[in-house]
This record gives sequence, C-alpha cells and structure tokens, in this order.
Amino acid sequence: MKNGAATGPTHPDCHVTAIGEFPQGVNAPTQYGPELTARVADVVLGHYVPVHRSTTLVAELVGVKVSTGYAASLRGRAKDRIIKGGFVDAVKALLAGAPVVHADETFARAKCKITCLHVACTDHLTLMHTGDRSAKTIDAGGVLDQLSGVLVRDGYVGYEHLKNVEHAWCAAHLVRDLRGIYEADPEGQLWAQAMADTLHEAHHVANAARDAGRSELTSGELEVIGRLYAGALARSRTDNPASDTSVLAGLARTLANRFETRREMIIRFTTNLQVSFTNNVAERAVRPVQVQQRSSGGCWRTLEALADFAVVQSYLSTAGHWGISRFEALYCVFTAGPWIPRGLSPATSAA
Repeated sequence: MKNGAATGPTHPDCHVTAIGEFPQGVNAPTQYGPELTARVADVVLGHYVPVHRSTTLVAELVGVKVSTGYAASLRGRAKDRIIKGGFVDAVKALLAGAPVVHADETFARAKCKITCLHVACTDHLTLMHTGDRSAKTIDAGGVLDQLSGVLVRDGYVGYEHLKNVEHAWCAAHLVRDLRGIYEADPEGQLWAQAMADTLHEAHHVANAARDAGRSELTSGELEVIGRLYAGALARSRTDNPASDTSVLAGLARTLANRFETRREMIIRFTTNLQVSFTNNVAERAVRPVQVQQRSSGGCWRTLEALADFAVVQSYLSTAGHWGISRFEALYCVFTAGPWIPRGLSPATSAA
C-alpha cells in the first residue's frame, strides 16, 4: 500500500496552503503499490485463478485484502500497458522474420458464443489474437501473411490461402489419423501401419542428423524414406480398391490421397531440419485458454475479456520462454513498462 499527499498544511502566518505533486507512480492519496499489484496479477493472470478466489488467496498469503473489482481490472490494465509499451508490435516483427513459425487455433466460448483464439509462435515467441476461423481473421493477426519461411500447422484448410510460405503438416496429427484407420481393421489396413512406421523412421533419421550437427539429410537417407513412403501408398491402393464401397475404405482412400497429394509438406521435416515433427509448440501455447475457461465457469463473459487474455498470455508465455517469471514480467508491466524481446531467442539476442 502506498500513501501520498498532494495537499500539505496551511502556513499559520500567510494562510497559504502548500500544494505538491504525488510521487512518480502514485495517482491517489492511497493506492496499492506495484509489488502488490504484480502479486495479485500473478495469481489472476499468471495462474488462472478466478477473481474472487484470488483475493482470498492473496489475503491469506500476503496479509493484504484487495477488492474483487481491483483484481478484475488487472487484465485490462495489463493489456493496455503491454500494447502501448510496444510488446505486440515487436513480437510481430520478430515472428515475421523467423525461419519457422508454428500456428494453431482453439475454440473458446465468449458471451455464450463460440469464437476462436489463434496463435503464431516459435520456441521463444508467442502471439495470440481472437476472432473466427476465416482467412481474413488469420491474416488479421499480422504475422502469418507476412512470413517468408516455413509454417508448421495442422490440416485446417483456413491456412491454404497463405502462398507466401512453405507449409509443413504436423506429422503427429497424421500418425493419429493413420492409427485410427489401422485399428479399425488391422489385417485389412496394413498400409496405415506402414505409413506410420515410415514417418517414425524419418523422424528418427532427422533427429540423428540434428544430434550429429548436420544441417540436412543425405541423398541416400532421403531416397530410403521416399521408397518407404511410395511403398506404403502402393499398399493403400491394394488395401482399398475402388470397388470397396465400405465407409472405412472410403476414409482410408481419402487419407491416402492426402499423403499422395501433400507429400512435400508432410515430409518437410526431412528436407528442412529446422522443421519439427510435431506442432506441439503451438498446441502448448493455446492450452492456457482452456485452463482459464474451465476455472472460470466454462465461458468468458465478453469477447473483449478473451481478447485481453490473448494479449496478456502472449506476453507471459514469451517471457517464460526467456526465463522470466510471471511475477517479474508483470512487475515490469506495472512499473517501467513491459519487457520486450530483442531477438528470436535469448542466444540471438545476446549475440
């Protein structure tokens, strides 16, 4: 708690009242200080604790009672400071120049309606925004339409309009699809197991090359992967002839066609060793929105609150990847201004 005074005593002889100024950061005679503000924000914003419960927790741990209205105001205040401090613009610019960016989206309920939270990220940078699933909204994030490198994503068609990047399909998603086909008929869908084995073998070879400090696979390694891939596709045609009109055969042919027509983007992780096998980076980045939603009754009260969450979570996620605690990051927000990354990673920033 901070106390300040703008009006001082009145001089007994001249009857003039001394009027001063509040100290820097103090805007009222009595207010919460930046450390307490950061502590409360850490509970509400950093650990996704509902507002009322957060005030009880702070009172028990710190010994200071704060109002629920004050705790509820912190996300909006933090969002304003993060944007005005230049964090969002800085991360947009850094992501646009990254060689590989991951993207994902997740559904959220706000004001009793379904909306989406989109993320563009790397191992050290995170940026989220909200809206529907349209190409226009994807571009509104100001990152993906500015890329010139590789975009790692799932199979959602909303990314197809992005012609400025090389696309890489998350192989882990495809392995799950293959497992579903194989487990439905292990004897009749051998191709699915063969293709999954091919992806896993390619992943193993790519990892071994990275561990050895190599920047690419040899032509021989790529040739072996190509033969295994082609063999699995050939087996898919044997296992699912056009004369088979069953539902499973139809689904298998659709999946096999995906592997045939999207071969380049599916095995991008073998031709560019900067590309990972999975899209786990993005999937982990969007998970907090579901955690916050579950702890807050299953629905955001307003679309603005969800948009505020996207900005604040982008900041906290990025800071965490740079080894900065939530409290430290939030203390910066409510004092000197938001911390801002100066490179794609701590290593490049130091260099």
